[in-house]
Amino acid sequence: MRLPALLTAALLTGACAATPVQNQPRSMQAQQQLDRYLTGRVAGTPQSCLPRFSADDMVIVDDNTILFRDGGRVWRTEMQGGCPGLSRGHYALVTRQFGTSGLCRGEIAQLLDTAAGFTAGSCSFGDFVPYSRPSNR
Repeated sequence: MRLPALLTAALLTGACAATPVQNQPRSMQAQQQLDRYLTGRVAGTPQSCLPRFSADDMVIVDDNTILFRDGGRVWRTEMQGGCPGLSRGHYALVTRQFGTSGLCRGEIAQLLDTAAGFTAGSCSFGDFVPYSRPSNR
């Protein structure tokens, strides 16, 4: 009977240990990737939902930042609280669509370990900020 209590305690302890530290410095590689997509673009007004997206247009920058390419625009979202493991190559972000609004702030995605075949955690999307090239008038 003690096993379930110990297992629960171990799971709770593991969940606390996996909580990311906010404002972690971005790696040089992640910063270069972010610069490659956003340099020369101007941030627009943050939106609560991403109008449309395709997994093929998603770029994982690091455990905190995801970009979505949409023609000439790039949408940036910061995962609320981070998403430990997201930038590792053997994880997939699984979302469930309800309705037609696309992804929205606060929606929860599961982090799937594709090598082992189990859910490794969950993440929540932040606001979606559009970045566009300035128009020459």
